[in-house]
Amino acid sequence: MNKILLKGGRVIDPSRGYDMVGDVLIDGGVIAAVAESIAAEDAEVIDVSKKIVAPGLIDIHCHLREPGFERKETIATGTMAAAAGGFTSVMAMPNTNPVADNPAAMHYVKNKGEQEGHVHVYPIGAITKGSQGKELAEMASMVEAGAVAFSDDGRPVENSRIMRLALEYSLIFDLPIIAHEEDLDLVDEGDMHEGYMSTVLGLRGIPRAAEETMIARDIILARQTKAHLHVAHVSTANGVEMIRKAKREGLNVTAEVTPHHLTLTDEAVKTYDTNTKVNPPLREQSDVEALIQGLKEGIIDCVATDHAPHTIEDKVIEFHFAANGISGFETALPLMWHYLVHSGKFTPMEMLRMMSTRPAEIMKLPGGTLQEGAPADIVVIDETLEKTVDGKSFYSKGKNTPYEGVSLKGWPVMTLVDGIVKMENGVVKE
Repeated sequence: MNKILLKGGRVIDPSRGYDMVGDVLIDGGVIAAVAESIAAEDAEVIDVSKKIVAPGLIDIHCHLREPGFERKETIATGTMAAAAGGFTSVMAMPNTNPVADNPAAMHYVKNKGEQEGHVHVYPIGAITKGSQGKELAEMASMVEAGAVAFSDDGRPVENSRIMRLALEYSLIFDLPIIAHEEDLDLVDEGDMHEGYMSTVLGLRGIPRAAEETMIARDIILARQTKAHLHVAHVSTANGVEMIRKAKREGLNVTAEVTPHHLTLTDEAVKTYDTNTKVNPPLREQSDVEALIQGLKEGIIDCVATDHAPHTIEDKVIEFHFAANGISGFETALPLMWHYLVHSGKFTPMEMLRMMSTRPAEIMKLPGGTLQEGAPADIVVIDETLEKTVDGKSFYSKGKNTPYEGVSLKGWPVMTLVDGIVKMENGVVKE
């Protein structure tokens, strides 16, 4: 494997607090050296001056749809989209068809990822059989087959006894339970956030309480079991406050937030664009501000895309019947850079910590660092590059984005996985 020397970039490594202009030498698929100046005559030199060189982004919450929903996405197309977005590792949710609730499914996702993936793919096992919430899935055998966490994402575990058992069993493997926090009775077939906009638009509302009651229950169960509870896609101010109190108490609770919940409000729904229909729904400006503050304080640990690709048929229908979700891999980093870094709310170091180092830490994954000897999983970012979002050009099969036509500044221009260039200047190498 050839040596590669990334020359003259702004090297930011949140795992060690590095922020300096320098070089990164890659040899044999790993980081060989990071220094102000490196001479390596036998290396391919890539000029990255005036660009940021950082650990590759890590997404701990995405939907690759395979097996069963290949019309929406495959592991091949999904990981191409991930590479295009600067991601080097992704964790795949189990709400496939059939549900990934057994060791064979873990092997399938892992093997497909190794054979056809453009980035590292880690499977998440279902908490319950068929994600039906009635009986625990084969947790031990799934761990042996490569599961890195458990979740019934897309559906809540409504039975409190089952959720308690899941948390207790997770202690054996020291792996997190990723909770989809939703009281379906309170959701009651709602379409969007319950508030002024839902009233104006005549759409059924989903109250904040639908999410918050389940967060409260699961924090109580995390206290009871001392297990690692990870709260998926937090969307409300009170949800942030409950997680803040849990952390102050010393509970093993972590949380994530999506780019769309940080950058959009329920005002976006006023056009009835079904690309704004997500679960949990887009909330109000006060919630967005609380989410940003929670992320800034580390109450919310990381940014996760919840990449949810859908076909045109899934989205171009009446709002009530449209599928929930946004195709998020290819816009996540420019959204965060444009709205949160360039605005001064976060430094590049802080944002990269939330999108790379911290996800690796809480899910115990390789990566998230430029430490010598670590895998050469790297993203190169051009903070000055301005482009307009064009869903039709996505590598993902899912073209469903509410950011169509929006101009964003700050895009990934190179992605390296194990020292191999997977994306350069927006083009994924097949």
